[in-house]
Amino acid sequence: MDEESAKAKFFSVVHELGHEIRVFTNAAISGSSNEASSPPKDEPDDFYDFTPEDYYRIVANKLGAQSQILKTSKMREAEAAARRARITKAIIRVRFPDNYILEAKFQPSQTIQTLVDLLMKSIARPDLPFYLYTTPPKEPIKDLSKDFYSAGFAPGAIVYFSYDLAKDSEHSFPNTGPFLRDEILSLNGLDFSHETVEPVRNEQKSVITEGSHDISEAMQPVKKKPTKPKWLKL
Repeated sequence: MDEESAKAKFFSVVHELGHEIRVFTNAAISGSSNEASSPPKDEPDDFYDFTPEDYYRIVANKLGAQSQILKTSKMREAEAAARRARITKAIIRVRFPDNYILEAKFQPSQTIQTLVDLLMKSIARPDLPFYLYTTPPKEPIKDLSKDFYSAGFAPGAIVYFSYDLAKDSEHSFPNTGPFLRDEILSLNGLDFSHETVEPVRNEQKSVITEGSHDISEAMQPVKKKPTKPKWLKL
């Protein structure tokens, strides 16, 4: 598939879902996780010595904790509002049992229900009940009315997908998947979300701007030539 065809398919799915998404596999990020899980190097003995810098850091942290206690509730609320205003997006990654990951961006004020609505359009079997959970420990997400910021999912979080089927259920659906629709899986590795459509120019506004100099000149009062008073005799 050439780039133009891939781009057309990507934006077609985005238009259908009404949301920009990314699809990739867990193997694509396994390299960075392997580096993070590698055993740390042994530090020399003097690394663990208590230094003056450590002392001043401890004192500063203690003074900072005391200052938090002395702050009024209004000051703490103002600081919390400022922290929330600095977070402008919530990047949510939904990990499926077959190691596929669906990533989507939301506003921090949007609710978790918007994520569930997106998944209903993306999964292969929306007719089957499912739930989302976080780990560790495994904790199902029950309150879908909570916004991403209040849930602690901003600026980003990883949640896990699972079908909510009893063992004796009449629905036989393998845990190996696929869990996403074929159209969604075809976007694996594609990312054109950085490309934006150029805004339409406002011709009327540009015409007014260009002519604003002439209009302002026309609206200026006409200056009369100074005349000599009749009573003034030279």
